[in-house]
Amino acid sequence: MDFKKYNKILDIFLNDLIPETKISVSKGNKIFGAFVLNKIDLSLVVTGVNNEIENPIYHGEISTIINFFKLRNLNPKDYLFISSHEPCSLCLSAITWSGFDNFYYLFHYEETESNFNIPYDLKILKEVFKIDKGAYSKNNTFWQSYSIIEEIKKLQNAENDKLLAKIKEINKLYEDISNNYQSAKNSNHIPLK
Repeated sequence: MDFKKYNKILDIFLNDLIPETKISVSKGNKIFGAFVLNKIDLSLVVTGVNNEIENPIYHGEISTIINFFKLRNLNPKDYLFISSHEPCSLCLSAITWSGFDNFYYLFHYEETESNFNIPYDLKILKEVFKIDKGAYSKNNTFWQSYSIIEEIKKLQNAENDKLLAKIKEINKLYEDISNNYQSAKNSNHIPLK
């Protein structure tokens, strides 16, 4: 089951979230996005991408949560919340208040800072909450969080090379999207670029 789950998650990054992210970044937004899957059949329910040019708090996770609750009468505990990047403090709180009991992310805070040149997740956690190196409680009474890459590395499956090849492809696509964002970010009006 885990191979199937992670294969599906990576396919949604490639086929759904990354194309939407490219469009969002072309408008001046950051590279963050998320989506929600049904826990039972792994069907895609909603996606969301960053829309900070409209409102600075419309992060990818926030847009996804807004889209999810437009569907009405869904219990968040029946769904998997998947984020492109480890959620910032705003998005951690939104996931918590929304009632999701889990979230998965592809890129760690350190990668967001070093590979994508967006340092604010770590800076805000340190300056506002006095949390060094993003060391929030990854598993708590509200939810459990998972690094997609770390979970895939734990799998004992002969097909893991397929998953790792998809991750490599996703990394390259995000690198290209990030370069586009970085080259144009000074022309947008997002407070924290």
